[in-house]
Amino acid sequence: MGHNGIMKSFIMWFLLISSILFTWQIYAVSGENAVDYSKFSKKLAQELQQDISELEKLEDEDSFYDKSVDYSSFSARVTDRDKTSNIIKISSENRNIKFFRAGDEVLFNIASMKDREKCEGHVRSVEDKYFVIFVKDLIPCWGRTEYFRRGTVLVIKSFRLAERVREASIYRGILLKRKKSFFEQLNNVNHFVWSYNQQKVKVAAKYDREIMKIRKKKQRALEELQLNKKDQIVLQKELIQRLDGIDEDLNFYRIDKDELTIDRWHLDHDLGVPVGKRPGKVKTTF
Repeated sequence: MGHNGIMKSFIMWFLLISSILFTWQIYAVSGENAVDYSKFSKKLAQELQQDISELEKLEDEDSFYDKSVDYSSFSARVTDRDKTSNIIKISSENRNIKFFRAGDEVLFNIASMKDREKCEGHVRSVEDKYFVIFVKDLIPCWGRTEYFRRGTVLVIKSFRLAERVREASIYRGILLKRKKSFFEQLNNVNHFVWSYNQQKVKVAAKYDREIMKIRKKKQRALEELQLNKKDQIVLQKELIQRLDGIDEDLNFYRIDKDELTIDRWHLDHDLGVPVGKRPGKVKTTF
């Protein structure tokens, strides 16, 4: 953003602040730049005074505001007027005239007639290095018969302008703090953007280490599983052998109940059954 863009942005924000402050009716009191809080609630007045007090502490910031300078008074020159001399276009090297707003009251004397009373005018419009005022009566500061010439040097007094300059310095301090905050944020963003590749390498390395750890854990688990498999195979063979031995023992120690057919004759004697000396031949029934 160029210088003009910055100025336009600043003027836009300042117009907003000024309109709010104008609604709040901030006036100069006893020739000093003070704020009239009489029409505000007590709580709001305290908050406003606290905010302004804190903002006025921004002396370290580059606000260019000098409390020793009377910003209400400056010199100017008549560059144009209408036929009635009621509408006057004035030029000034005072760049603070940009803070004038339509309706602002200005008091002025002719530079060569400072002993006369001040004339009262009201601002109609403002442009770069110029502002236009409406003057209802030039008699107090100029007279009745003299011709009001172009090029006449004026000494202008505007307490409203001084108050606006003070407000602008406060707001400029706010903008400078905001700018500083934005620069800090931008610095952090730039640091991230410029170090992106390095951060990328760091993040990738971090996860590569974790992946390597996981791979090592996987390899170790697989090796342990393989060893466990070998142990289980050995155990399997041992158990099979033991089962075979047990089966043999079970077969050996099995108790059978046989029904004797051929060798039964010796039992028949015991029963007292008449049989021959020798067993007879076995008769088949089928």
